[in-house]
Amino acid sequence: MLRKALGLAAVSTVAMGWAGAAHASGFSLKEQSAKETGRAFAGGAAAADDASIIFYNPAGMTKLERSQVSLNSHILFVDSQQRNNGSTLSVPGAPATVPVTGSDGGNPFDQPVIVPTGYAAFRASDRLWFGLGISAPFGLKVEYDPSFFGRYDSIKSEVKTVNIQPSVGYAINDNVSIGGGIDIQQIDVKLRNALPNLVPGAGDGEVNISGDDLSVGWNAGVLFSLGKARLGAHYRSKVVHRLDGQYQVTGLVGPLASGNTSSFATAPLEIPESVTLSAMYGVGDRVRVMATGQWFNWSRFDAINVEPLGRPTVVSEQNYKDSWSGHGAVEFDATDRLTLRAGGLYDTTPTQDAFRTTRVPDGDRTWVTGGATWRLNDRIDVNVSYAHVFVSEEELDRSDVLFAGTAAARTARTVSTNSGNADVIGTSLTIRL
Repeated sequence: MLRKALGLAAVSTVAMGWAGAAHASGFSLKEQSAKETGRAFAGGAAAADDASIIFYNPAGMTKLERSQVSLNSHILFVDSQQRNNGSTLSVPGAPATVPVTGSDGGNPFDQPVIVPTGYAAFRASDRLWFGLGISAPFGLKVEYDPSFFGRYDSIKSEVKTVNIQPSVGYAINDNVSIGGGIDIQQIDVKLRNALPNLVPGAGDGEVNISGDDLSVGWNAGVLFSLGKARLGAHYRSKVVHRLDGQYQVTGLVGPLASGNTSSFATAPLEIPESVTLSAMYGVGDRVRVMATGQWFNWSRFDAINVEPLGRPTVVSEQNYKDSWSGHGAVEFDATDRLTLRAGGLYDTTPTQDAFRTTRVPDGDRTWVTGGATWRLNDRIDVNVSYAHVFVSEEELDRSDVLFAGTAAARTARTVSTNSGNADVIGTSLTIRL
């Protein structure tokens, strides 16, 4: 009977692990345009000077010089560390705890991380434009050493999204344009973490989870042109996913062995909506200044409900908070062919200390950016950009009950400090048709 109960609890543990997918997919990727990276994304919904405006505000297509294609690539070098501040594991049936030892896990990010995007905008008439964007708005790939002290929280977390965005823009008149698009979003998730065995010297068991889904959202924007000023507003809807996939538990021995399993599971996952407001002043001038404010509705992640096949729903508290960012930049046409730009932004994390997880080693971020555009001729531009991202140190104090409701119930408390930074190199080629 004990073996059966412990086996069912292992399945519940796996379901709790799935909740980490929501944490991981909550990591937003800002790197959608090399030109926008150079100006700290401050021009986002208002600048409207290459085809990447499709992502930030499709209404801005109406201000492009001509039909064009923009191909972008970002290379990210991310450095992240976890410092063990006294992580523990409880002893079944006793008030005692034992320290969880192990390595710091190493830098969990692959070097480098590459994020490609592409956009194409086509003029159908003097007022009507069509566009197509392919981007990766959310993503994460984190993998620690197997001996990581936080291994009961996570070892590997991988989330990939591909967003295909057919769009339309229409100029109502010279001063007002509107636009919108459909977000066809594919998401893939892979997760792995350790489970503690009861048999001394047996090592850890392991949980492996994978799932995917294809769902649809939408976005809409408006652009106002007021002489030398432009004002842009853009809304991107939530995308409601339902992940279908497999989970496996392996490596459990002794009374936990019946928990080794391979089964089907589902989990709802909502990618949050966002609002972007941008302003640019200096249209037609050699010097232009830009500003943006952005908000993500991350607070909808108060809990994740996981539905194992044939078993009760498991609830994992997340308690994300809404996040916001503020951006500013200046741009200068040094010559007829060379444009220089620089900017900065501050971006808050949606995670909170008691619910933060090593799956998303995140903190408040401060960006310092710069970039340049070289116009090779009337049809081809080359853009380059660089950004350094300072990530604030954040505390993590998360407790997860393993084998809940059984005599083998244990609480894994992961206590650490996360720190890190990142360097981003962006390049793009814009071809006007």
